[in-house]
Parts: sequence; structure tokens; C-alpha cells
Amino acid sequence: MLSKKMKTIFLFFSALFLTIANAQSTTQHTFKETNVTLKINVDQLYGTLTVPDEVKKCQVALIIAGSGPTDRNGNNPMMKNNSLKMLAEALAKNGIASLRFDKRGIGESKASAITESSLVFENYTEDVKSWINFLKLDKRFTQLTVIGHSEGSLIGMIAGAKANKFVSIAGAGESADKLIKSQIASKSNKQLEDMTFPIIDSLKSGNKVNKVDPLLNSLFRPSIQPYLISWFKYDPQTEIKKLTVPVLVLQGNNDMQVGVKDAESLAQANKNSQLAIIDKMNHVMKIIDGDKQANMDSYNNETLPVSEVLIEKIVSFIKK
Repeated sequence: MLSKKMKTIFLFFSALFLTIANAQSTTQHTFKETNVTLKINVDQLYGTLTVPDEVKKCQVALIIAGSGPTDRNGNNPMMKNNSLKMLAEALAKNGIASLRFDKRGIGESKASAITESSLVFENYTEDVKSWINFLKLDKRFTQLTVIGHSEGSLIGMIAGAKANKFVSIAGAGESADKLIKSQIASKSNKQLEDMTFPIIDSLKSGNKVNKVDPLLNSLFRPSIQPYLISWFKYDPQTEIKKLTVPVLVLQGNNDMQVGVKDAESLAQANKNSQLAIIDKMNHVMKIIDGDKQANMDSYNNETLPVSEVLIEKIVSFIKK
């Protein structure tokens, strides 16, 4: 049996080792950001590579922004919340590198824009495949995880077959034609439904609509129809089912744009998936305790941090 003095010494060193272990597990890495350029034929796309300091080899994530004029940081001309920038920095502090980029036609990649009448959804998926190859050629990186936010989730599903893991954040669970119909139906305007639903059905079938009411030009003008046709043909549940790599589906229950049901549908479609519903997290990955106005205000709040639970879930998934 240990003497009283020996027990005291043993407990002291046990506590010391535990303290050291805890300090090591919570160590936050510093990091460095560099601008990178991806050349695709005559086009050039631009991004930011965030790499932890003093790490010779590490895992890397490719972060794909959502729809519209959203840039690599999660911002657009009407709002600045830095959600994707915060995500990249949080990953780096946990020893995971990342690359986020401006889609063609957006931000620094504006010069690589394709004319609206020529743009199709596959332009975005092919660009992501090129970014994946770009990262795979970098010998500093071991495993590659694709992280898609909002519309970036669908793009990532389609393009990410060669990645090691896939993370969907606030990804839609239905094809875009169904989403648009649901949004229109929520207006409880039968006349609007009668005007728009036949157009959506035609585009879903791959057929352009020559005559569009001028009131609907913002949605269905002839020049944007090729993009809508290419977009409507993809069902997120079908695409995520094709992935054979581990999948993590993340969704906030305070999201005004995408619902918990969407995340559940995605997770059910893939047997290799994990599902996590994050309490109070909204569409831009921030925790909202207030009302709808507080939720909307967060879209333009660059100081409000992204969800810590979100970061924990992603880091744990990537490092597993």
C-alpha cells in the first residue's frame, strides 16, 4: 500500500499531467492566410488559403459559399457577416487548413463571369472539381473535406465525389423547382401560382418558355432560363445518396431560409451520414436568442461569431 506521503505525490502528478493534457487539447493554432489563383483555360478564379502555423501536414477543407453574389467570406454587396471567414479561421485554430473562394462572376473572380444566357449550374460544379484538384496537388494536405453552405451544399455534393468527407450546412433537401413553388405558395396568391407554376413545370422538363409576363422577368426572363433548367434537374436527396464518403449534415433550428426537415431528408438519403440540429443557429451560422428582427440583423453583423457548437461538430467530424 502507498504511504500517505506517496499518495499525495501521486495525486499531485496525476493532477499535473491532467492539466497538461487539457492544455494541449485546447491549444489554439495561429495561422497564415495567402491569396491563391486557380487558372481554368483563360479564366482565373481567386481564393484565400488559410493554413495553421507550425504544421507540416494537416487536413484541409474546401468551403463553398451559397447562392447569389455571396463571396468567399459569406458576404454580398448588401450585407457583411463574415460567416465563412469566421468558419475558416476557427478551423485553422483547430489545426485544419481551408480554402474559400469567390465564384466566377463574384468578388475578385468577377472578370471570369459567364454571360447570363450561357451560365449553367455545371459551371459552378466543374469549378469546384478544379479547386479540389488544386488542393489535392498540395502535399501539405492529407485528407480533404468539402464543406458546402446553402446552395454550396448541392454544388459540393455533385462535385465532391473525390473528397474524403462531405459536410452540408443549411443545405436544401428538395430540388430548386420545388423550393421556388413552396415559396410562391406561401404567399397564398392563387393568381401568382397560376402564372408561375406552368413556367416552372416547363423548365423542369427542360423546355424554355418564350412568353413570360414582364412582371415575372426578375425570376424567369429568357436569359436566365438555361441556368434554371440546369439547376432544377438536380435533387439534393439523389445527389447526396451517391456519396460513398462519410457525410455530416448540419442545420440550425432558427434558420428562416432552410428547415430542419430539409436536413432530415438529406441525412435519411445517405446511410453514411450523421445529422446534427444546432439549437438557435440561423442560416448564416450564428446563434440568435432574439426575435425575427434580431435574426435578420445578424445577416449584417460582422462581429457576431458563428456557432461554437457548429465548429465543434465540424472539427470532430474532420479529425475522426
